[in-house]
Amino acid sequence: MGTTNVFSSKGSLAYSELRQLILSGGLAPGSRISQYELADAMQMSITPLREAIRRLSSEGLIVMDTHRDSRVADMSASEAAELLEVRLALEPSATAMAARHRTTADIDAMREAAGKLLPVNRVWGEEAITAHREFHRAVYVASHNSIMIKLLDDLWDKSDRYRRIGLELPSGAEPRTIDLNQHHQILELVAAGDGPGAAALARTHIADSLTASVTGALEEREKAELEAPASAD
Repeated sequence: MGTTNVFSSKGSLAYSELRQLILSGGLAPGSRISQYELADAMQMSITPLREAIRRLSSEGLIVMDTHRDSRVADMSASEAAELLEVRLALEPSATAMAARHRTTADIDAMREAAGKLLPVNRVWGEEAITAHREFHRAVYVASHNSIMIKLLDDLWDKSDRYRRIGLELPSGAEPRTIDLNQHHQILELVAAGDGPGAAALARTHIADSLTASVTGALEEREKAELEAPASAD
C-alpha cells in the first residue's frame, strides 16, 4: 500500500510539472516528448512520467500513438473556437453569481487582483497574462460555486496556450486600454451586486478579447497550409 502511494504522489508531481510545461509553451505544440530525457530533466524515474503522460493524454494535451511515442497536442482553430464558446457560456454566468454571492473578503481579493492588472499585450507579455488570469479567477471564485470554479480553472488552463499566440498577432501590440478598463468596470458591478450588468459586460469583454482574435488567425493559417501544396503544383 505504501509503495502505491509513493508512485501516486510522484505521478501527481510529474503531471503537474509536465502540464505546466505544455500550457506555458515550454514544450511547443506538436513537439515530440522524449520520455527518458524529460525524466532526467525532471529528476524522476520513467514510471511516474508515463503516468503523467497518460493523464494528460486523457485531457487532450498529449497525443499518444500505437508505438507509445507521444507528442504535445497541436493547437487548432476548432479548439480555439470551442474554448471561446464555452467561456462565453460559463463565465458571464459565474460573474452574475459573484454579484449575488460575493463577500467583503471576495471584493477585497478582486480589488487586490485589479491593482496588479496590466494591458494584455506584447509589451507586458507573461506578467500581464498572469495578472489577467488572477483577476478573472478572483471574480469567478466569488460565485462560491465549486463546480463552476473547477470548470473555469480547467478552461483557463487550456486557453492560456492560445493567449500566448494572441500576443504574437498584430493586435497583440495594441495598447488594449478598453479591455483593461473593462476589468475595473466588472469589479464595480459585481461589488454593487448588479448581476445582469456584470454578466453583460463580461460577455462583451470576452467577445472582444485578444484571445477571440486567435480563432480567426488560426483559421487563416490552417487555410494557407492547406492551399500551399496546391499552389506549388
